[in-house]
Amino acid sequence: MLKNKKTVFFCQECGYESSKWMGQCPGCKAWNTFVEETVSTVKKSQGSGKAYEKKQGPVLLSDIRLSEEERQTTNIGELDRVLGGGIVPGSLVLVGGDPGIGKSTLLLQVCRNLAQKGQKVLYISGEESLRQIKLRAERIGKFNENLKLLCETNLENIRGVLEREKPDTVVIDSIQTMFHEEVSSAPGSVSQVRESTNILMQIAKGMGISIFIVGHVTKEGNVAGPRVLEHMVDTVLYFEGDRHASYRILRAVKNRFGSTNEIGVFEMRHTGLEEVQNPSEFMLNGRPADSSGSIVSCSMEGTRPILVEIQALVCQSSFGIPRRTAVGTDFNRVNLLMAVLEKKVGIHLAASDAYVNIAGGMKMTEPAIDLAIALAVVSSAKDIVIPDTVMAFGEIGLSGEVRAVSMAGQRVAEAKKLGFHTVILPEVCRTSVGKETDMTLLYAARIQDAISYIRKIQP
Repeated sequence: MLKNKKTVFFCQECGYESSKWMGQCPGCKAWNTFVEETVSTVKKSQGSGKAYEKKQGPVLLSDIRLSEEERQTTNIGELDRVLGGGIVPGSLVLVGGDPGIGKSTLLLQVCRNLAQKGQKVLYISGEESLRQIKLRAERIGKFNENLKLLCETNLENIRGVLEREKPDTVVIDSIQTMFHEEVSSAPGSVSQVRESTNILMQIAKGMGISIFIVGHVTKEGNVAGPRVLEHMVDTVLYFEGDRHASYRILRAVKNRFGSTNEIGVFEMRHTGLEEVQNPSEFMLNGRPADSSGSIVSCSMEGTRPILVEIQALVCQSSFGIPRRTAVGTDFNRVNLLMAVLEKKVGIHLAASDAYVNIAGGMKMTEPAIDLAIALAVVSSAKDIVIPDTVMAFGEIGLSGEVRAVSMAGQRVAEAKKLGFHTVILPEVCRTSVGKETDMTLLYAARIQDAISYIRKIQP
């Protein structure tokens, strides 16, 4: 083989390759994403390789037989829900998240549970030594002989170990530390990450091994490396949350074997990550009593209703330009709702600072929390105390109407389960909810109706 080195430019977003630097990528239209790398081109001599290779021809769609894939559960219910019911054999799963968020801890717990079920598991680390992994493993619990550890970054050596050991599940921590000898650029570069993921994908599909790869994220929150990395894998999971807080949220942004709307909630403890079976109750802990500017709303994450507390603080501005801040929800959406309150309801907010926060650090962008945000703002501006047993949900239009939301019945049922007595919801959801004998359902056609309700039921 003859190796020649050349310099090329790669787009960090989509992996587009160019012989010269360009300001805008022709592939994804992103600006200033090209990086220079030195790669080697390998020229094989004539006669090298396989002389004959069996080619696969086209197949009729009617001749393809489908079989139900047997998923392997991890005994971690929150993770199994996000994966779509468990691990699919031969799948390639990318787990991304901020440093210290708990990616390695979660995957080590998965390895422990799978090993206890009799599966052969191999944990490959390119960042930590064997002693560091053992120290972290001792905090989690006991491990049996089905789990093996390996510190290696050379993919050719890893391929040889996998062919010899034939494990059922493999964890690669992390993809940015892996390298292939035929790619001359440094580990973590665009070409190395792309080539390493391609090799791991071939191993997963060819040998039927379930592979989890850990990916570091950039300051924007995306997995470091080319965007094509997320297109190559079967499932992309993001671990979210503040590393200094106790809770963590696992979210699927891509899943070829299940829904991308499910989330898993975990709590970080000294023994590892613990599942939060009831996120609504967990998020509502510590609510203030008899305080204005606070109300509970319900947002759907996949098939799971989650109750969150919406907080608002409206005060007189000390400057010529009022300040607006939104934490946990869309800033522009909050400005839109305040404009509706000013125009359609007549509440003067142009000279007031407004701060909106979703307690617990959750990030909610569903329009169903519009009504709760508007009521929290009105409650703070007019000093109206909303009782702790009241919940509200609904989308607000620019004309001030309260529009329908999906799964209204499930939202009301979740509120009933957690002890709420009154629910303010859209008028158009009257037929989809039915009758609740133990609860008071207040239907609002316009935002003015909902505001009149909180004025009447204040303690």
